[in-house]
Amino acid sequence: MKPADAYLFGQILGTHSFLLEDGFLQPDEYSEITEQYFLPGGETGTAATVLASLGVNVRMDGTWIGTEVAPMLKDFCADKTVDLSAITWVEDAPGVMDYVVIAGLVRSPMGRFKTLFSSGKRWWSVPKSEDIVGCRAAAVDPFFGAESDLVAGICKENGIPYVTIDSPHTSYLHRNAAVNVVSKECTSQHYAGMAPEAVMELMQAESDGLTILTQGGGEMLYGRRGEPTKRMRPFPVEVRSTLGAGDTFKAGCVYGLLEGYSDEDLVRFASACSAIAISRFPLPKKPPKLEEVQRLIKGE
Repeated sequence: MKPADAYLFGQILGTHSFLLEDGFLQPDEYSEITEQYFLPGGETGTAATVLASLGVNVRMDGTWIGTEVAPMLKDFCADKTVDLSAITWVEDAPGVMDYVVIAGLVRSPMGRFKTLFSSGKRWWSVPKSEDIVGCRAAAVDPFFGAESDLVAGICKENGIPYVTIDSPHTSYLHRNAAVNVVSKECTSQHYAGMAPEAVMELMQAESDGLTILTQGGGEMLYGRRGEPTKRMRPFPVEVRSTLGAGDTFKAGCVYGLLEGYSDEDLVRFASACSAIAISRFPLPKKPPKLEEVQRLIKGE
């Protein structure tokens, strides 16, 4: 395993996914499952898979990995450029898993995250400087509080640019990020009733980094402090499953940082990655490859 290009910290799950044949679940009606899988998931787990497919050496850490998730994760990553050496493996729990029902544009995730987060117990790693220093870019999920901020602090001290997701404009993560990708779900939760342009104004005023506001299939907004907000439409594709779309976009942003892309090229590259991701299922088995992304950008 070569030294890691990118360090990723956050949610690493075992995801049970179910693709339905004829539309989404309806009360008291039968639904046929056409495909089902147990594969790596979570914002960090999925991003690591995508970055490896793009040719990046990745080290990831975050969620503790239990006895049911561990064999699957180790087997899946055995032939990929994903370093699992920083991960904490536990023997007294099956590990964090979620269950996702999918039908085209619609999906419904299920899990026990409310129970986990309200338990008062930490079920994720404390990041270590030695796992981060030496990497050229990072990604930090915001879900793990002080530990997420610790990764951001280590990155800041060592000049390592990082991507975060769904971090509010007042947060440490946003203020120090190279890129913050803010989803429609985040704006609905934290900025209910506000126009996207107003949210961008708040975001841009609090960071020198790049803020990207995604809106599902709608137009993306992006910009920096003191600059006018720019817009870009996502690539039109036939949607097979939206599972992992945002995680893939995040991975594309990390790749853009590693390659030194301009803001416009970074947003376009991340959008193309995400477009390819939603056109296929399951994403972990069919992640976008660099040549595919480049072809889509060129319109080939």
